[in-house]
Order: sequence, then structure tokens, then C-alpha cells
Amino acid sequence: MWHLLEPLHAVLYYAPEAFEEAAALGYATDGRWPSYFAWRAAPLGPVGPVRVASAFYSFSPAMVAEHVAGAWETAAPADVLAARLRAVDRTYRALLGDDVVTGPELAEAAALARRAARAAGPEGRPLAAAQAELPWPEAPHLVLWQAATTLREHRGDGHLAALLAAGLDPAESLVSFAAIGAAPEPVFESRGWSAAEWAAARARLTARGLLDPDGTATDAGRALRAEVERRTDELAAAPWEALGPEDTARLADLLGGPWLTVIGSGLLPSVNTLGIGKV
Repeated sequence: MWHLLEPLHAVLYYAPEAFEEAAALGYATDGRWPSYFAWRAAPLGPVGPVRVASAFYSFSPAMVAEHVAGAWETAAPADVLAARLRAVDRTYRALLGDDVVTGPELAEAAALARRAARAAGPEGRPLAAAQAELPWPEAPHLVLWQAATTLREHRGDGHLAALLAAGLDPAESLVSFAAIGAAPEPVFESRGWSAAEWAAARARLTARGLLDPDGTATDAGRALRAEVERRTDELAAAPWEALGPEDTARLADLLGGPWLTVIGSGLLPSVNTLGIGKV
């Protein structure tokens, strides 16, 4: 379900309509990060870089500070949230077409996704909790996006808990993920860690027996990452247990068409730090 929902959420960070809305707020749009941090952090309120770095985890604190320190001087979180929904509305209409956006199958998918999202407990999950406090929009396609966002943040918060339990700090979480082949190391440079910070994290993992000297994962390193993913899935299960197997399967069927459209749009990078498509 995460593989199906994540692209429907993440298209916000790449769509030209979203960049237009961000530019109207005053954010720089020569790269995706100024609007990314604003879009994703806005549910938390006017928080500073320390809390955003804590919640986002894998980004270098220096990179977070660069984009968050003045973010709420550019636009208030409430204005960002309103523009975010406008961006999603425009993006979905451009990608999916009005017939799909207003059609009965998408409305059914939105209702099912919302049921799952409302079963995503916020306890110990700052980003999921912030999403859960937002009012639900009325239009089904916006309900679908908000439900997808709540579910992905719920899963992400649980993933961070699994990383912490595994003793993987923010830089180590990326180095260990690259070491199992989730994506080439240069792709992870987008998270803002310096070469020295990356090398230090690699040295720590090597000393723990999790990496070989060449930077690839040892059997122990692969086992630890497999345990992180297993625990992440376990912590993300409650919404789908609440929805039930039949309705979950129905939602998966309904999401197939929109998912293919988003993937086929070319907006999302084929190689990414999320490891989508990796086993």
C-alpha cells in the first residue's frame, strides 16, 4: 500500500503547478527544497529547524536550517497549507483529468483511504499527529491526497522509531541504506550531508561490523536493515488491519490507474532515496 500511495503524495514536490503556488507565496523555485520543506513542515506550525530536523531525521541539520530558518517569514503555515491544497487540486486535475478526479472510483478510493488514515494512531508520531489535526477537505481527490499523506507520515514516523531502535543515527540510516543498494551513493547527497560526515558515518558502521571496508553491507548489515523494514511494516499495519483485507484489496485496485498515471508522467525521479522498487 505504501508503494501505491507514496507517488500520489510525493507528486506535490515535483509538479509544475506546485512550484507555481510556491512561487506565489514567495519561495524560491530554482530547486525543490525551499517548497519541499515548507509543504511538508507546515502542519507542524511555525516551528524552527531543530524540530523539523528531528521530525525529518535523515536530512542534515545544516540543510534543514538553510531552508526552514526563514520559511515562516516568507509565508505563514496556514497560508502554506491552503496553497498546498490548491497545488494538489491543480496537479491532480492536470495529471488525472477532470473525469477521473470527479469520478465515482476516485471518490470510493478517497473514502477507503480516509478510513485507513483515521485509524493511524498519532501516539509518538509527530508528523502523523500534525496531519491528523488538519481539517479534511471536501473534494474527494483532495481527501485522497490528504489520506495518503497522513498514512505515509504515520509509516515514516514508525520507520524513524525502527531506525532509532536499531541504533542508526540520521547519517547512518542513509549510509546503511545505500550500502544495501537502495540507490547509488550520489543520490543521497540530496540530503545535505558533507563528504566528511558521510565518511564518518561509514566508519562507525564499519566498526560495528555492519559494512565492509568498500562500503557495502555485511550480512549483519543486511540483516539489520531487513529488521528495520520488518519493524516499519509492523508499526504501519494498524490502518490496514482496521480497514480489513477486502477493503484494502479494493483500495489497491482503485489506486492502480492513478498510480500508473503518476508514475508514467515522468515527474518523479526513477532513482530515489526512498528505495521504491527495491526488495
